Formats: sequence, structure tokens, C-alpha cells
Amino acid sequence: MRKIEIDGCSIGSDYKPFIIAEMSGNHNQSLERALAIVDEAARAGVQALKIQTYTADTMTIDSREGEFYIDSPDNIWAGTSMYELYLQAYTPWEWHKAIFDRCRERGIIGFSTPFDASAVDFLESLNVPCYKIASFENIDVPLLKKVGQTGKPVIVSTGMASIAELDEIVTTLRGAGCEHIVLLKCTSSYPASPTDANVATIPHMKELFKCQVGLSDHTLGIGVAVAGVALGATVIEKHFTLLRSEGGVDASFSLEPQEMQLLVDETMRGWQGVGQISYGPIDKEKECLKGRRSLYIVQDMRAGEKFTADNLKSIRPGYGLGPKYYEVLLGKRVKKDIKRGTPVSWDLLD
Repeated sequence: MRKIEIDGCSIGSDYKPFIIAEMSGNHNQSLERALAIVDEAARAGVQALKIQTYTADTMTIDSREGEFYIDSPDNIWAGTSMYELYLQAYTPWEWHKAIFDRCRERGIIGFSTPFDASAVDFLESLNVPCYKIASFENIDVPLLKKVGQTGKPVIVSTGMASIAELDEIVTTLRGAGCEHIVLLKCTSSYPASPTDANVATIPHMKELFKCQVGLSDHTLGIGVAVAGVALGATVIEKHFTLLRSEGGVDASFSLEPQEMQLLVDETMRGWQGVGQISYGPIDKEKECLKGRRSLYIVQDMRAGEKFTADNLKSIRPGYGLGPKYYEVLLGKRVKKDIKRGTPVSWDLLD
């Protein structure tokens, strides 16, 4: 799959993982905190920071009735309406420029997830370098077309999407003019269990859709992300906050700064460790070959004397014949006197 370039940053298997810190609503309605999140994300070593572009009114209606009220005991946002949740979580549009400017100042890429056409128009006015489509919006074909028509790279979370829906997503984006697509394996539960991550899907998805594939990870910790990179993920997205104990709509499954830095470091090591198919000693191992066992004479021997279990041993280092010749040599005679500690070679035989 060909690489993708976003603001001079390359995405592909030949490049270190592209790490996205997702701010979401963890700014807790404070621009100062939002900018501090940008600063800490950059300090942790991420390549990009993402926000979300919507208002409560572009997401749903103001109602606490029926399906508009979150009452599932398993939902971390239970006890509020969808509208109230989005009022709490949304990033004011007047903050966007300041956040993106701070990203540029800190040397990272700033971009966003639009949730409707008006958000795309607004983000275009800010000249964002790429777009993200959220899992819950990945079936919104008109939105996909709108984003695809910008011609910019599009990163899509694939949570809940069937193969048929994924095919429609990719076909719609490509048909609209989008040539650079990243699909993120995603489990749309908050937090997600590692047992539900199914990162084995990553190479399969890459083969099916011939595009870059990554992981939007809602699990706690960094283990699943490292596993994703080992399986070919070129992009990792993780929610990010300053301090979980300070709260926030997504704080409970977000990484803190030191954890994000660990994610950056360990996914880099995971990517480096994948390497290529390799057998036999690499250059740095060749010096270690002498540490293998080999056959040595361990008692002084006279010319014509036979090899026995007492005078022939397989020991370290590895300068003699290989241990596989031990039984071949037993009973064979040496042609000259040999001192204890001599590695066995064929020219010693009579």
C-alpha cells in the first residue's frame, strides 16, 4: 500500500507509527486546558492531535425522553441525555483556530472529526490537512461524500461496520475523489476490553481494501496498541487527558502524558521489532557464534589414540566441529599428539 503524506508526515509500513492524541471533550470546557493538552501531547511525542467539530444541536435534539436519555447501567454516560452529554463534551468552534495554531507552534498536526456538512465547511475555512470520520458516522454516506470531495486524506474509524459497510465507505470516499484513506480497526465500547479488540483483523482489512490500516484504541493501557503495530497498524489513535482524576467525559479511558509517551516509545519499538523475514545470524549475531557449543579435546592425546567419551566433549566456545559430529568421531584415531583444550577439526584425524 502506498504511503500517505499529511503535512510532511509520512504514514506507511516503512515509517514509525503515526500517533494521534484524541482530545475529545477532555478539555472540560476550558480553552486553557485544551491548549495545555496540546502542549503535553506534543511533549509526549505524538504526530497529531485531533478534536471534534459539532454542537449539541447538530448531533441530536434536546430531549430527555425515551431513546434520547442514556439509562443503560453499563454506559459510562448513564444518567444524562444525549443532548446534555454533547453540550458538556463539544469543543466550541471559536476555539478551533487557537488549538490548531498551538499544534503548529508545537510541531504537530492538528485536525478534527466533522459530524455534519456545516462542520466540514467550517474546517475547510481553517484549511485542516486531513479529516477523521467517527465510528458512529461511518454509515453517513452524504457526510462521507462531502469529506471525500475535499480531496484530503481521510481517516475512518470502523467500529460496528460490517465488511459490506466498509466497502461502501471506501467506495464512497474514492468515488468522491479521496485517494488517501486510512481505516482504523475500532471497538465502539467505552472503555473497550482487550478481548474485544480483535486486532487480528488489521492485516485482513489491509488486504481487502488496499489501504493503510490502523487502530483506534479505547482499551485501558497500551498493550493492544503495541499488538496492533506488530500486526501492521500504521496509525494509532488514543484518547488523551492531563489527569484522569480531574474528570471529563472521556477521561476514564484516556491516557495521561507519561502513558502517552510510553505508547509512543513502545509502539516505535514494536514497529522496529517487526522488521522483515529473517533466518540465520544477522551481522550483530556473528560474533556470538563462538558462544555456541562445539567439540573439544578435553584430555591430552597421543598420536594413534582413539576418541572416547572421556577425551571428547561438546563444550563452549564454538571453534571446533559441531556437536552433530560427536558420534561420527567416537572411535576415530588422531594422527598426532594433541593438547587438552584443542578444538576438533578434520585435519586432526588419522
